[in-house]
Amino acid sequence: MTEPTSERSGAAQSTRPSNWNLPNALTTLRIVMVPFFGAALLVDGGDSATWRTVAYVIFALAMITDKIDGDIARARNLVTDFGKIADPIADKAITGMALIALAIVGDVWWWVTIVVLLREWSVTLMRLSVAKRVVIAAKDLGKWKTTAQALALGGLTLPLRDPDLPDVLEVPGEVLFYLAQVLLAVAVALTLWSGWEFFRDLWRQRHTLRGPRG
Repeated sequence: MTEPTSERSGAAQSTRPSNWNLPNALTTLRIVMVPFFGAALLVDGGDSATWRTVAYVIFALAMITDKIDGDIARARNLVTDFGKIADPIADKAITGMALIALAIVGDVWWWVTIVVLLREWSVTLMRLSVAKRVVIAAKDLGKWKTTAQALALGGLTLPLRDPDLPDVLEVPGEVLFYLAQVLLAVAVALTLWSGWEFFRDLWRQRHTLRGPRG
């Protein structure tokens, strides 16, 4: 006997994971961290070594939760529509805050911040707007970009060139600062290239986006 449609849809609704789950809680926590991270980084115009260290800890925790919330969601079948929307927004919010704050304190050029933010938000908004019609899978290049971005921004958040650093840390601090700048340059290049790949793949699926002709 064929199962009634209403019963099948009811069963599907009952098996859909609730939005009240651990991955979504971690994603929400990451969003909540954003203003605290920015405020800590900008204390005394970015000249407070203590608060920049606090900002680094917040940023590191945000990056860790970014990794584990997705792993938990996939492993426990807790992927939700809320998570699909909130997760990329949380990622872009914390990295965007880092870029803007670091530009304010003079550790990142403003043009870098503007170019990266334009690319990140344009891709994120476009991906969300077409998610129900086409699927453009994340590629390894995007993962490398995210890793380089996190390492660079995390390194630049630290007070690596603080004048009050002990003498023994001055040279290592300078080396790590410029290493972080190199990583940021790599991240910008990967950001632009992966953005081009996304829009190229989107263009290839333009017929799907238009839908069937009447």
